[in-house]
Amino acid sequence: MDTKDRLRRWRLILGSEAEKRIEGMDGGNALSQEDLMMDMALDAIYNRDMKFSFGGGAGRGASSPQISRWLGDVRTLFDKDLVKIIQADAMERCGLKQLIFEPELLNNIEPDMQMASMILTLKDQIPKQSKENAREFIRKIVEQINALLESDLKRAVTASINRKLHSPIPSASALDFQTTIRKGIKDYNVKLKKIIPQKYYFFERSATTAANKYTVILDIDQSGSMGESVIYSSIMSCILASMSAIKTRVVAFDTNIVDLSEKCEDPIDLLFGFTLGGGTDIEKSIKYCSKYIENPKKTIFFLISDLEEGGNRAGLLRRLTQMKEDGVIVICLLAISDDGKPFYDANMAGKIAAQGIPCFAAAPQMLPRLLEKAMKNEDLSEFANSNMGAGK
Repeated sequence: MDTKDRLRRWRLILGSEAEKRIEGMDGGNALSQEDLMMDMALDAIYNRDMKFSFGGGAGRGASSPQISRWLGDVRTLFDKDLVKIIQADAMERCGLKQLIFEPELLNNIEPDMQMASMILTLKDQIPKQSKENAREFIRKIVEQINALLESDLKRAVTASINRKLHSPIPSASALDFQTTIRKGIKDYNVKLKKIIPQKYYFFERSATTAANKYTVILDIDQSGSMGESVIYSSIMSCILASMSAIKTRVVAFDTNIVDLSEKCEDPIDLLFGFTLGGGTDIEKSIKYCSKYIENPKKTIFFLISDLEEGGNRAGLLRRLTQMKEDGVIVICLLAISDDGKPFYDANMAGKIAAQGIPCFAAAPQMLPRLLEKAMKNEDLSEFANSNMGAGK
């Protein structure tokens, strides 16, 4: 180990208070961007002057959203053995242990998105006696979001699948009796006392034929900063999966890929299937999702990510562009949140938007309208600009 690397390690160990002294030494240079992320995460947990609390109390400490993000960074920056030690220390030093390890306290906390994100991040650390309480806490969040989204999402899907369109392809199961009789009344045969229609009308079978159903694919970034978006998009997935008119696929990714499509029957199981925190390989995940595209013009692909790509950036852009050229409706959601402008890679967002792919953040209550416009294949540029233009 050379002098420069040794000083870098000491700087990370001793914290920001030692920065000026070490920089003055021969070989003591400024930390890299990744080092600064490490330093922030470690400082949040180990700086004895920091005071953490949940519920918005006073103090110099960081807010719970920041802690949630730092815990996600820890997963990205350190190996698994160190992550276990640091997370255990975070629970001990930041008050998380008391909160998560004591079921009675968790039961008395009002449902909160940031706390829900924290619980999902630390789910593997939760002891057996508290697991059911943690699931119940998440259940409360699910119920709130269901109340916000379910009826509007179902209405949006129903409005988009226009059952009044008629098909020239005859099928007894799709016969529109009312229209056939109404328009055939002029063909009433007096002798037979029957209507003998000159033309039969059939419902468009795209809503019922498996090959013609819409497929909605949600490719969800589970890195540490995406907790709130993971929760909203997961519940949206479960609502859509409950509808026979749509095939729903859910894929979670960091540097690995987890197909969660089979867990959509239960939003709690789906959410606990995520592992918040870790690196990001978006390109690999998009490649995996491509196998679910059977009919491109009947496929909506949601990429839900802050676009902090750790894999093949050129490949990411190329795959999204190819999807769009093939006829897939591609939408990039940088965040699903009510908390204002999100953190995201503005450069990558701009490149994606330049390919004609809408790229923006959305408040959760906008999701039904967004889905309806996408299913009707309407221009989403105005919708994107009214929420948050790419790269802004």
